[in-house]
Amino acid sequence: MHTVVAEVWRGEFLESVHHGTVLATGPDGSESVRIGDVDAPMYPRSSNKPLQALGMLRAGLDLDGPLLALSCASHSGEDIHLEGVRAILASAGLGTDALRCTAALPIGEDALRAYLAGGGQPSPLTMNCSGKHAAMLATCVTNGWDTATYLDPRHPLQVLLRETLEETAGEKVAATGIDGCGAPLFAISLRGLARAFGRLASAPEGSLEHRVAQAMNANPRHVGGTGRDVTRLMDALPGAVAKDGAEGVYALGLPDGSAVSLKIADGSQRSRPVVMIAALRHLGVDVDGDGTLTALATAPVLGHGKVVGSVRPTF
Repeated sequence: MHTVVAEVWRGEFLESVHHGTVLATGPDGSESVRIGDVDAPMYPRSSNKPLQALGMLRAGLDLDGPLLALSCASHSGEDIHLEGVRAILASAGLGTDALRCTAALPIGEDALRAYLAGGGQPSPLTMNCSGKHAAMLATCVTNGWDTATYLDPRHPLQVLLRETLEETAGEKVAATGIDGCGAPLFAISLRGLARAFGRLASAPEGSLEHRVAQAMNANPRHVGGTGRDVTRLMDALPGAVAKDGAEGVYALGLPDGSAVSLKIADGSQRSRPVVMIAALRHLGVDVDGDGTLTALATAPVLGHGKVVGSVRPTF
């Protein structure tokens, strides 16, 4: 059973609610927030990407900085993202025709308008997961693995990524599915996801985990895009590792090992950052001293183009 974690107020009238599951843990693993069954398996969706990037580094992928951040991204499809995907592929001697992710349009509003104005059509390159897929292909080339079948769950790459997720999350994968981009998707609990992000963000300098965390926090626009909440979160919180996912999933780790993981039950994205900020408050993070985070603490409800209410957390 899920619990109401956010309310949608239109004026003084409660119009809708969002149910969800939330876990916020301190550096010692103590629970500051526990709402719902945080031990039940769920699909982390794109919140898995930093952990997949870790597995690829372990397999010899040679990426750092913006391109490593892009391998963890659900990017908006801006020029820096598309150029970065091409660069990752070129480093492995591949072109965009090697991508096996689903053809899609950019998810960033400005990027989408510009792309359509130029006559753009859905393509694997502009799919928001193309950075991860390019990194997967580069990892295959490094290891001499077949690039045509890299999405098969039995492929050596996917076996390694599953093992990396299980090790970092501290639990076995409960189910395997296919993500929207075509890559294998592994189910774990919110507890496991929080544990993994806390470990990633607090990893010692020189480790591969720290390499992923540093790349993401230093290049947040490559992880999301202009104006995206995941980008704004990492901009505002030094050392933080944050990753949004489809179906209302969000995960964040802090340098002291604290972490938040959450899932909105109906898959809604509008309440996801609102619930994240509420959880960070319970961890003692100063979200009110920064205008960026304060702006994410509620989401506007519009009427005739004007703000007439808000989406608010319930805890």
